Amino acid sequence: MRAIVVLFDTLVRNYVPPYGGAGVHAPNFQRLAERTVAFDTCYAGSLPCMPARRELHTGRYNFLHRNWGPLEPFDESMPEILSHAGVYTHLVTDHAHYWEDGGCTYHTRYDSWEGVRGQQGDRWKGHVEDPVIPDTVKVPMKPDGRTPAEVWRYDWVNREYFTTEETYPGIRTFSLGTEFIEKNWNADNWMLQIETFDPHEPFLAPDRFKQMYPDAYAGPHYDWPRGIRDEDDETVEHVRNLYRARVSMCDENLGTVLDAMDRHDMWNDTMLIVFSDHGFLLGEHRFWGKNGTAMYEEIAHTPCFIWDPRCGEANTRRSALVQTIDLGPTLLDFFSLPLPDHAQGRPLRDTIQSDAPVRDYGLFGVFGEQVCITDGRYVYMRYPATRDNAPLSMYTLMPNNMFARFSPQLIKESETVRPKWEFTKGCPLLKTPGRPRNTLFFDKHSLYDLDASPTQEMKCEDLREIERMEALLIRALRESDAPGEQFVRLGLDSRKKNVDRWKNQW
Repeated sequence: MRAIVVLFDTLVRNYVPPYGGAGVHAPNFQRLAERTVAFDTCYAGSLPCMPARRELHTGRYNFLHRNWGPLEPFDESMPEILSHAGVYTHLVTDHAHYWEDGGCTYHTRYDSWEGVRGQQGDRWKGHVEDPVIPDTVKVPMKPDGRTPAEVWRYDWVNREYFTTEETYPGIRTFSLGTEFIEKNWNADNWMLQIETFDPHEPFLAPDRFKQMYPDAYAGPHYDWPRGIRDEDDETVEHVRNLYRARVSMCDENLGTVLDAMDRHDMWNDTMLIVFSDHGFLLGEHRFWGKNGTAMYEEIAHTPCFIWDPRCGEANTRRSALVQTIDLGPTLLDFFSLPLPDHAQGRPLRDTIQSDAPVRDYGLFGVFGEQVCITDGRYVYMRYPATRDNAPLSMYTLMPNNMFARFSPQLIKESETVRPKWEFTKGCPLLKTPGRPRNTLFFDKHSLYDLDASPTQEMKCEDLREIERMEALLIRALRESDAPGEQFVRLGLDSRKKNVDRWKNQW
């Protein structure tokens, strides 16, 4: 038995042809849909990048207890479980966050790994002088007002080294992934994870892919949008075409994996999972990106394709609600291994076979922002009760943020606690003040009926459904061992009684 996992970062569902991505040249995604089961109701869980990867490893939600950070000492990691059971695991990735303080414990859970350098702000090449950045690019500056922020600076340094198609990090990543397949296709018991930062911003692709979309050359050069949308329609379409070009590059890379599986007749005994950690707002809802805004469908509702040779189901779709936390358990089940005791995700074999449900809700969100829940039809977004976003605490034994360790001052403000959460295995934890996020989008609690308003332009005002989803959220938080202060922060501490009213319907 073998398994191949392909993870694209920031692949927007409605830009993928099997999900309605009209006008996007992506024949291999269509080919993929013909060989797999496509899930129509797949949602992210914890956003963004590394929180989603912690869910892939552990099968548990991350965003209720801490923000971006490494795997914890008490975490049970899917690739590590596979390795201990004799399944060889290999990771090929150009995702630079693995090499930062906040991602430092993930790649070493695999038996072997290869890292490709140069994506976005990866501190790859040494340049003392600042790069030249076009005036049309929005670049956050350091406090001096003259020096570009580090991520933007290094992105423009790195671009100087993408001189041919073969030097683009995503293309190199898939080349190394297919190299592993060619070397090991006739061996047994392995799992390969090919993970690319593409099509994550900046939306940079070789000219050959941009030429598929002539309008990609219209307007000023602008491939890294962010924040509130204030651009004219021509610029918005320019950016969207650059994104389409990047998806077309991803599609061609995906084709190399499908070709290898065809070439070596691997479909009889090799599982294939292709998915994304989250999406992106490309000007919809007056916003660019995924941070600081509401977790709209364009961000949280993700593409997912699975081929399971045990089932033999292909060229079909499933409507059951699934999430990122279900993918690790699905891989463990494929190799006939038991799930960790505290996994919240469930194997998807029966869902692939017959659309059998594995969950009646999906939680999703970013630490310290709104907490969202869906039952597959309704999406309920719960915002902080007050603008100070308090109380908010992180619980961790790995005192790292995204780019840096916790400061001594922050640790001095922390305390050691022993919550009665079984998933932490009795470990004492560092309870650290959470940093309240100044969200660009602070709103009243919102309910959306996706049947009535699939683009979420209109809120649902049905009080009965609002009450039901609020009660479902309380239940989900309880089942996830959410810290008590989350109930207070979200204004749910006085509403727990609503759960009893609805419990007979679950």
